[in-house]
Amino acid sequence: MPSSRGIRLASLIAFGTLVSACGLGGGPTEETSAGNAGSGEVKGTITFQTLQLKPTFTDYINGVIKDFEKKHPGTNVKWVDIPFQGAQEKITADAAARALPDVVNLNPQFAQALVAKGVFVDLDKAASDVRGDYVEGAWSSFTVPGEQGAYGMPWYLTSEVTMYNKGLFEKAGLDPEKPPTSFGELVTAGKKLSEAGNGKFFGLHPALENRFITDLAKQGVPIVADDGKTWTFNTPEAEAHLKRLVDAYSGGVFPKDSLTQDHSKETEAYQAGRIGLFPSGPNFLTIVEENAPEIAEQTGVGPQITGGAGVTNMSVMGLLVPKSSENQATALEFTKFITDAENQLAFSKIVTILPSTKDSLNDPYFTGKGDDSVEAQARRVSAEQIAHARNLVPVQYDQRVTKAVVGKVELALKGDLTPKAALDQAVEAANRITAK
Repeated sequence: MPSSRGIRLASLIAFGTLVSACGLGGGPTEETSAGNAGSGEVKGTITFQTLQLKPTFTDYINGVIKDFEKKHPGTNVKWVDIPFQGAQEKITADAAARALPDVVNLNPQFAQALVAKGVFVDLDKAASDVRGDYVEGAWSSFTVPGEQGAYGMPWYLTSEVTMYNKGLFEKAGLDPEKPPTSFGELVTAGKKLSEAGNGKFFGLHPALENRFITDLAKQGVPIVADDGKTWTFNTPEAEAHLKRLVDAYSGGVFPKDSLTQDHSKETEAYQAGRIGLFPSGPNFLTIVEENAPEIAEQTGVGPQITGGAGVTNMSVMGLLVPKSSENQATALEFTKFITDAENQLAFSKIVTILPSTKDSLNDPYFTGKGDDSVEAQARRVSAEQIAHARNLVPVQYDQRVTKAVVGKVELALKGDLTPKAALDQAVEAANRITAK
């Protein structure tokens, strides 16, 4: 399997954290354009828009479309695939012009800006007949604080696991069969690795853009108020976590040049044997195998790092139906079809993702030992987690808020701000952004 598959879906599933939410300046509202969701005959033409799935998944998507059209004579699905670059601007402009396709592929972080304008059909009502088929945490990912309903049908998911270099564990005197499971254990193991590496290798990478807010949420820190308008993560528990990161950075657990680096640099560092711990999606195992087979051979897999409550995180991609669609009945039926258990299971077998349907996750492909390879282990671990996982990143945590928060956290790690001051200033900055 080419590594571009893993990279592509890993990038797209994080789409909302890479783009900023923005207003549309008008558009359909709940009162004026409730539409005819779920009513009418399933026939006619719809347009289905995805994000950069061609050409890698062309055969799969075309096969699903062909099966749908065969099951529903008189239907025609036109598949449009747009590039990742410029997708935000195009989708925003199409929504403002009420020219969105009938089925749109988005994730919760980006969709929320459009939901606030009343752009999408409420699937809690329109698709209530299938809601119980999906993992609850995935379905609820498309709810917005302060808003009623759910506006996306979950499609594919990822759930982080803890990859680690068994060879480096042994050099550090750590048990290669016992990866860390808590934040305290993670930092302790990281410290031992860095001490053993003596500058040649380190414990782990901070990956602040990917993990800081998520890690706070895992530890029970309230990230945003119930009204969805006020950030609240400057708590004593958050201060304790940031203090742990500050101590880890000053203690050499992280490479000194890693503070402002992104996830791609973290991946490179693990592949190069420069870090011993790599919490990430199991889809990155494929990348490690192809780019650094000798590191892959030494890689073990453990569960996602969690807090005391054992809450795990998931990332979600979904399909949404705009109220502007003139063929909502067919759009909804196609959305249900491509995300059903059978089609999601088939998709999961050609790329390292997780399905959002309960029946798919109960398949032996996810529950069995498989060939006992590291991929099979990761698949099993991540599937076990997903049944109780949630999308812990608030939908309001867009690119602007991320940049503001991470900037303050970096200042704390460098010693320019105390953890408390950094968190207080991060909350103030986030609230200013959200209030605009």
